Amino acid sequence: MDTNILDKYAKTLMDYALFIEEGDYLVIQGYPEAMPLMERCYRIALQKGANPQVLLRHQLDEILLKEGSDKQLAFESPVAEAVMKNVTKLLNIGGTSNTKYLSGVDPKRIAYYRKSGERISQIHRERVERKESDWCLCMYPTNALAQEAGMSLRDYEAFIEKACLLDREDPIAAWQEVQRSQQKIVDYLTGKKTLEIRSEDTHITMSVEDRIWINSDGHTNFPSGEVFTAPVEDSVEGHIRFSYPGIYAGQEIEDIRLTFEKGKVVEAKASKGEGLLQALIQTDQGASRVGEVAIGTNYGIQQFTRNMLYDEKIGGTVHLALGSAYGKSGGKNKSAIHWDMLCDMKQGGDIYADGILFYQNGKFIDKPVR
Repeated sequence: MDTNILDKYAKTLMDYALFIEEGDYLVIQGYPEAMPLMERCYRIALQKGANPQVLLRHQLDEILLKEGSDKQLAFESPVAEAVMKNVTKLLNIGGTSNTKYLSGVDPKRIAYYRKSGERISQIHRERVERKESDWCLCMYPTNALAQEAGMSLRDYEAFIEKACLLDREDPIAAWQEVQRSQQKIVDYLTGKKTLEIRSEDTHITMSVEDRIWINSDGHTNFPSGEVFTAPVEDSVEGHIRFSYPGIYAGQEIEDIRLTFEKGKVVEAKASKGEGLLQALIQTDQGASRVGEVAIGTNYGIQQFTRNMLYDEKIGGTVHLALGSAYGKSGGKNKSAIHWDMLCDMKQGGDIYADGILFYQNGKFIDKPVR
């Protein structure tokens, strides 16, 4: 990645996405491939008077998942617990040399392993809700991610630049404009009681009464570009077909079709990877319910990349997440998973709020109609 773009990337992450301040305990997690970005973020954090620490990620959990006992899979790391109890800013940088390294692992063991880490994850979620900590997820371009997206590395780097608005002269000002634009959508949806989504092989309804719509404007996720909330837990009804593959732990599940009754998945089918789909839904009681409903607004992202950080933001799509809800949206669903699945709305898709059509064919309508 071009050094000037890397400098912009790090500055935007530190000054806008996480807003690093003096005295912050910043933990940067990433794979060795992302060291150029980690180094720049580390240096900026020092200049700001923060206390940065780097924790390198690895792919050795493949060995644990294949060879470890159930007791070892369930082990709670005291190091991870100490980090989650004390960190004030957490930056996770994705980008590895092999996105398929868990493809040979039994899906049930993956689900069990994820569930075993739930208590420690919950510690951090509760601190975030109390505004004691904050976090951000971003990606560093690698050959593996580029191959997943069907691009060359140079093209993938250009894709990230555009998606993150790093191609702008002042990316922070550009993201501030995104915040203002999306807030108009949030203001419109605030106070609405029902949501209805129609598209090909999809007709789903839910209550969003008394729930909080969130303007996702490049802080928790970078890039971002979505508005979202949590449906009332027992209100989701109908059926939905996800247009794009669902990606979990590097494995693909294709042509996912879910049917809901009283908020719970009662039927789940897939043309590929149905075993993993069923295992994930059975992770725990909350895994079969919707923790998030969202509308993607980043029209700078138009290509499916098999990376949900980008894909769920595609302008002209909606997505549902099975599992844990974000507390700031008013959601109460708890689960060890939060798994986003994506539905294209650009060919005949409609969204209604309280019976009023406000979104059609992948775009918001200037004047909503009943």
